[in-house]
Amino acid sequence: MLHPLEMTEISVRALDAKKARNIKVLKTRDITVLADYFVICTASSATQIKTLANEVEKALKDRGEAPPRTEGYRSGGWVLVDFGCLVIHLFLEELREFYALERLWSDAEDLDIKEWITE
Repeated sequence: MLHPLEMTEISVRALDAKKARNIKVLKTRDITVLADYFVICTASSATQIKTLANEVEKALKDRGEAPPRTEGYRSGGWVLVDFGCLVIHLFLEELREFYALERLWSDAEDLDIKEWITE
């Protein structure tokens, strides 16, 4: 079983490899029981959201993690991939702006992920 931070790094790298934009990681462990980390990113289309969700699931499954619970495939604009200790939010731009999770969870620590992504 991977450490939650290691799962988060693997997820961020997988998202970055598939061209997710504006990837943010919030450390939520100290402020909620929902998850230790939230990953939030933007996709350019509903098709890319599905690709990103599949890529993260594969990357973590390849490392021995159980398949996640996934919500939102039908709506297409926001997919949530829940690994328990890690929740990944994949948004289209307009829905990310509308729901503003970074503002909602502004008490969470915003992790520096520069080492995990290519710019």
